[in-house]
Amino acid sequence: MPCLLRTICRALLVGMSLLPTLFAQTAQYPSQSSSDLVEQFESTKIFWKQLEVAKKIVALHERSVLEHLQPWLNNEDMRRRGNAAFIFARLGDDRGFQVIKAILEDRSAKRAVFENDDTGRPSVGLQIRADRYYAAHLLGDVKDPRAVPVLVSLLKDKDEEVKLIVPWSLGEIGEKSAIPALEEALGDSSLEMRAAALHALEKLEGKE
Repeated sequence: MPCLLRTICRALLVGMSLLPTLFAQTAQYPSQSSSDLVEQFESTKIFWKQLEVAKKIVALHERSVLEHLQPWLNNEDMRRRGNAAFIFARLGDDRGFQVIKAILEDRSAKRAVFENDDTGRPSVGLQIRADRYYAAHLLGDVKDPRAVPVLVSLLKDKDEEVKLIVPWSLGEIGEKSAIPALEEALGDSSLEMRAAALHALEKLEGKE
């Protein structure tokens, strides 16, 4: 028994000796303020990296950032516009959902083009696809049940790439009202689409 007590005491002492090191390491990574994150959001040029910053902003639950970010809802880059709309939507401002929905429905050529075709030339068609795909993805990130009928209608979209992200978004939203449409998608001619629909159904506990 004395040996056991000595072993326990030694372990406690070792653990206590590590506490200053752990606190020092924590101090090296202070939490970022909302103003710091907004500044980082505005300076981040790569849209998918910007979305990661947007998620950090949302995690702070500070609606005061929305006034500063409002101009971003009209940003020429629709994907970065969508990232700002994601923040609005997740913080309970309906403008966010409406902006993402509008991006998804917009097929006009009037937009900033960043996508290039195989020849290296800017392609409006590819940009429209990329913007709509990203908007459909953002609806899954927002997790607003109102997006379900919007996304369900896209399960038969002419753009295969846009259509393919829809099951994932429906699975993220988690509304079982999407199950019948996903079950119908199991008959799609695309193997990838059938697999995506099956995965979403499993997530929604719709598998028999």
